Amino acid sequence: MTEGLPRRAQVVIVGGGAVGCSVAYHLTKIGITDVLLLERRQLTCGTTWHAAGLVGQLRATANMTKLAKYTAELFLGLEAETGQATGMKQNGSIAVATDLERLEELQRGASMARVFGLEVEEVTAEWIARKYPVMHTDDLVGGVFLPRDGQTNPIDVTQAMARGARTAGARVMENTPVRGATIENGRISRVQTDEGEIECEFLVIAGGMWSRDFGRQIGVNIPLHAAEHFYIVTEPIDDLPGELPVLREPSSCFYAKEDAGKLLVGAFEPVAKPWGGDGIPEDFSFDQLPEDFDHFEPMLERAMHRIPLLKTAGIQTFFNGPESFTPDNRYYLGEAPEVQGVFVATGFNSTGIQSSGGAGKVLAEWIRDGHPPLDLWDVDIRRALPFQSNMRYLHDRTTESLGLLYAMHWPFRQPETAR
Repeated sequence: MTEGLPRRAQVVIVGGGAVGCSVAYHLTKIGITDVLLLERRQLTCGTTWHAAGLVGQLRATANMTKLAKYTAELFLGLEAETGQATGMKQNGSIAVATDLERLEELQRGASMARVFGLEVEEVTAEWIARKYPVMHTDDLVGGVFLPRDGQTNPIDVTQAMARGARTAGARVMENTPVRGATIENGRISRVQTDEGEIECEFLVIAGGMWSRDFGRQIGVNIPLHAAEHFYIVTEPIDDLPGELPVLREPSSCFYAKEDAGKLLVGAFEPVAKPWGGDGIPEDFSFDQLPEDFDHFEPMLERAMHRIPLLKTAGIQTFFNGPESFTPDNRYYLGEAPEVQGVFVATGFNSTGIQSSGGAGKVLAEWIRDGHPPLDLWDVDIRRALPFQSNMRYLHDRTTESLGLLYAMHWPFRQPETAR
């Protein structure tokens, strides 16, 4: 066994992205310090490193909003606590509408936000023009502004949580892939690495897009599928305001954020491109997928209409990277029904950064107490059904799942794919 690799830990966490590091951090916060986080390569190397870093707080339910709100509050204090910069700022977010149906949806969300305890404003096109002076607003009918939303640097905030966990006694080990696990009498007993076995009481699967295949190895059903996710980063733009809110135009399927004098523009297109159905390569680390400008171009054209200076801005980076999506667009959290002591925190549907703090906190408490600290059925892993691991089903549903993030959320809407 490698020097420094322990033979036993109370909790073993598989995966060193934002969520895995958050679980480790929050376990130590409640006094569980015999924690070992194992990362197959380096921290953040899967999906976290290329995340956009948006920190929105309004979710579909009160408890999901409570977790996202906690994440924002956590990120604001991490730098002072750990000494690690996070890049977190509360520059707010604006969602805009070009038709009355979308405006009604945004206004309904604003009403929910008030009930959930969030600060929110319903704003006019004239107000938006003043707040976001580089935006074309003549065809807008209104929008919603959440002043406490923001953005962060995903790598930095993950490193801050990892540092906080280490300082409190957790061990974080990179370049240590977990190859499997042993189940005895229906309960997790130990995990296998290239350097030997590690006994544990609890195992947390926080492996992102690798989680489905790892779960299958040990008899745990985690139906998710990776999809290609696109964004561009412009070259520096002269006189670009430095405190622009995050912009979302759901009807045009794009978002934008100011980033060190540049603009990042990403998309959640209606028909996505699934990826990795035959398995995610183990050596996929700080990597990206081939460009597909034809696929991204329709959303970019809409972004250029909304932010005209994009028409003359140079493109510094055209990025395509995979993120994992679930059949119902809700992440997986909690104890797996198949194996006692195995907990899941994965499948975050492109909301991993804004969900990481709250999800890590409640999962740590769930491990300690044996039950969730609040109603988390929205994301409970027990809702996952065996048939949902059918690869054809996952592939077809993923073409739709990514785009549903920005689709109209009609009451009782039913998915159209994989029927």
